[in-house]
Amino acid sequence: MAALLVGMKIYNKLVRDRIPEIIEKADKVAAYRHLDDLEFREALRAKVVEEAEELAAASEDTLPTELADLAEVFDAVLRAYNVTNEDLQALRAERNAERGCFEKRIFLESVSD
Repeated sequence: MAALLVGMKIYNKLVRDRIPEIIEKADKVAAYRHLDDLEFREALRAKVVEEAEELAAASEDTLPTELADLAEVFDAVLRAYNVTNEDLQALRAERNAERGCFEKRIFLESVSD
């Protein structure tokens, strides 16, 4: 069995729709499956974390690309959970009214009793 794993890289993650095609064009073999709704939602949540970590580690040059990747996953989450842009904007406005935005650049260092 170990001989079969030589040259194989395990990913176990959600990827964009054209990734299997791109892998095959590179003369490689991809093993993949399609997720059901529950699995897809769970995989999207993990993908948000993955993309956020990549954004946090990005250089100034790669930041826009990482933002685009995160935005794509964000949009997929909205669709998967049937949240409309209008719903989202209303929730944002409500949260901003309650807690504010990030315009003042406040960095909380500590809170004492």
